[in-house]
Amino acid sequence: MSKISKDALNTINKKTGKNITEGSVRKLASTVKPSTMQNEAELRKLIKQVSTMAKIPVSESTVSEIVSAVKKTGMNPSNMEAMMKMMMKK
Repeated sequence: MSKISKDALNTINKKTGKNITEGSVRKLASTVKPSTMQNEAELRKLIKQVSTMAKIPVSESTVSEIVSAVKKTGMNPSNMEAMMKMMMKK
């Protein structure tokens, strides 16, 4: 997994008021396989796990938008930072 930028973690922590560590993101990312990004059910599960970790509620419509965007862009499964940034925009 690529290194999570301090800026991304700081932004997430500031917005959520929680302390999400790089280690917790890495732990979650270690469960992600390349097939996760192609399997809609697994991708939805991952998005909900990220949402729970960040304590940011994500509506079903937002989950659907993220799933669609990931499938269209072929997002790299090791880039959790990009997924977290996408969720922060909602």
